[in-house]
Amino acid sequence: MALATVVVASVTVGAKPLPLTEVWQGLTNPDSAEYAVVRQMRLPRTLLGLLAGLALGVAGAAMQALTRNPLADPGLLGINAGASAAIATAAVLFGLGGGPAQVWFALLGAAVVTAAVYAVGGGRAATPARLALAGAALNAALYSYVSAVMLLDAASLERLRFWTVGSLASADLDTVRRVLPFIGAGLLIALAAARALNALALGDDAARALGARPALVRVAVITAITLLCGAATAACGPIVFVGLLVPHLVRAVTGPDLRWLLPYCALLGPVLLLGSDVVGRVLGRPGELQVGIVTAVLGGPLFLFLVTRTRVARP
Repeated sequence: MALATVVVASVTVGAKPLPLTEVWQGLTNPDSAEYAVVRQMRLPRTLLGLLAGLALGVAGAAMQALTRNPLADPGLLGINAGASAAIATAAVLFGLGGGPAQVWFALLGAAVVTAAVYAVGGGRAATPARLALAGAALNAALYSYVSAVMLLDAASLERLRFWTVGSLASADLDTVRRVLPFIGAGLLIALAAARALNALALGDDAARALGARPALVRVAVITAITLLCGAATAACGPIVFVGLLVPHLVRAVTGPDLRWLLPYCALLGPVLLLGSDVVGRVLGRPGELQVGIVTAVLGGPLFLFLVTRTRVARP
């Protein structure tokens, strides 16, 4: 019900509010005055918000399970930073400002940084603590690099200034089609690994006793997180707090079982992201606030409230 509500709000609320009858005309009648607003702007934006929210929510839950760290988010392993660094580099070297190549550069950057984190973290003998430390170090270095690139190259900053704060404003159906296969593959891998991740939460020895292979599970889950975060970051830019906050909200309802947690994160992630996008459009009229700004402003206080009420930060 919450997801349906924000989807309806996303296609009806904006600089020009539209009743549902006009939305329907915009969806079905190419000759209507609302066609350009609904079919070419709000529908792609809503679909991209659904995919990106799903990707970030599931990736956050998988990351917290993999690292056994309740404060982990998709940026912990440097995946978002790797995608951002690759796109910033491509913007300077090749003038990249969007298009199909952006997804591939983002996935390449995410994959390279993921491999680096896994190698620094110990390879097959990697532990959650070492992975987190290696990811945090690379994350800080890469975001410093991205900031330097954007400041030193004014043309790149102009092309990617909305992307760097996280935005759905430039969404189109081609972008949705480009990221859909990667997010779908990442979701399937994460769901398939849910049972093994439950075993891994008991420790490597217990997981082996239950028939799981910890090294293989970690590789599969990191692959899923790379696909999910790389595709979402390529399409929308680095969006914070969705992957961190959503798993805690869902866990209060479903408990820690990842076979329930991951599907519900796939539902609640889009609720938070699309809801923030609608709030940004309402507060910023006649312009808008980018969704990455809204999630940061809303997510910080919400997460602090959640921490103080549920004590998730305590060991």
